[in-house]
Amino acid sequence: MLRNISGLVVPGLMIAIGFSFSNVAQGQKKVEAAANYRTYCASCHGEKMDMFVDRQWKFGNKKEDLFKTVKLGRPNEGMPAFGESLADKEINALADYILNGIKNVDKYKANDQPISDVFKTEEMTIKLEPVVEGLDIPWGMAFLPGSEMLVTDRNGKFYKVKADKSLQLIKGAPEVLAKGQGGLMDVILDPDFQINKLVYLSYSKFKNEGGAVLATTAIMRAKLEGDELTQQKDIFVAKPYSKTQHHYGSRMQFGKDGYLYFSVGERGNEKENPQEIKGNDLGKVHRIKSDGGIPADNPFVNTPGAEASIYSYGHRNPQGMTLHPVTGKIWTNEHGPRGGDEINIEEAGKNYGWPVITYGINYNGKPISNLTAKAGMVQPVHYWIPSIGPSGIAFVTGNKYKNWEGNLLSGSLRFKFLQRSVLKGNKVVKEEILFKNIGRVRDVRMAPDGFIYIAVESPGRIYRLLPM
Repeated sequence: MLRNISGLVVPGLMIAIGFSFSNVAQGQKKVEAAANYRTYCASCHGEKMDMFVDRQWKFGNKKEDLFKTVKLGRPNEGMPAFGESLADKEINALADYILNGIKNVDKYKANDQPISDVFKTEEMTIKLEPVVEGLDIPWGMAFLPGSEMLVTDRNGKFYKVKADKSLQLIKGAPEVLAKGQGGLMDVILDPDFQINKLVYLSYSKFKNEGGAVLATTAIMRAKLEGDELTQQKDIFVAKPYSKTQHHYGSRMQFGKDGYLYFSVGERGNEKENPQEIKGNDLGKVHRIKSDGGIPADNPFVNTPGAEASIYSYGHRNPQGMTLHPVTGKIWTNEHGPRGGDEINIEEAGKNYGWPVITYGINYNGKPISNLTAKAGMVQPVHYWIPSIGPSGIAFVTGNKYKNWEGNLLSGSLRFKFLQRSVLKGNKVVKEEILFKNIGRVRDVRMAPDGFIYIAVESPGRIYRLLPM
């Protein structure tokens, strides 16, 4: 019982103090929930919850639905369970924090967007010139002879971009499972395209089995005749199929040897797929002939039971692949979990360690491995902590970009910027963030016209980088 100086009871004071304690407790809960969101959720759903925009809540959008999803996870969709890392009261507070926070997402997004298309970098000023608009998630780009280009949209649409920047839908693209991270992904031209008109598309191929929809990464070769694909043929279909809807890999690159290199993600099964080379194509970089045949000098051709197309293994989800302009080596960037995104140089028959060695931890805060290095496993050229969510990778060539020649560019999905990595030999010695908050950068390419192009998601646009 509280009294004033004269000794009289003051009920109102008791109520006020009670409210004060309650407000402090609520405030502390919110602070803890915000910290948990940053720790466990932001890498996938955005620092400002912006990845919840226009999201379809297929498991329900009420608090009890969100609580169940956070606690138990949705493994097939790539959502881990956090019940071992967070107590029920913490998950409840996190659910409240998310449901309240997404009300302000549009405001946050508006505040975050750049107010100008001109950006100052350390070396020069660059203008982002829109060359393609009206897309959803432009995943891959390929440049046709002349002034046209091909663009894949993850929703399954395949476009030719005309010289006047208009979009022409190309018929005959493969039917895809456009769910989760799946859909129509990369596109690349045959080295002899001017003669044979062949193009290659990576996509999420699916089938129904026992009432379930299963999917995998596939590579289709087809002939581009006008605005239509003909002579379509799948020259590679990864096995096994999986119920999961994420980590397809799918980036492609022709090597100087004339063979097609491409990545296949581990599809969320990190315990078995990346390290198993027998009967398993997942978590690997592959190398095949342009017709799907196997090069005689592939590293596992003579290994009994091994998949002969495998070039390297122990990968998680490589979504960037490019050719070093001098050495001719294949370079990749790769998604880690929380931390541990990597840049790698692919070597025949090498094991890149996932998940035995990693510089990251699991999304729920639990360790994946206590090892960052092990004999017989390749160390990355570079790794990022925190994860930037890399997708697309390209070396800068030519003389249009002052002091950038030889630099490596990687798109960041998580932080919505382009990462410039300065190399000394095979070592990253400096990095610069370019075009902060421009949007989730899905792809970056060095075009035949000597300019850099970047593809940005939702709304889907492609920009050309113009030095000023």
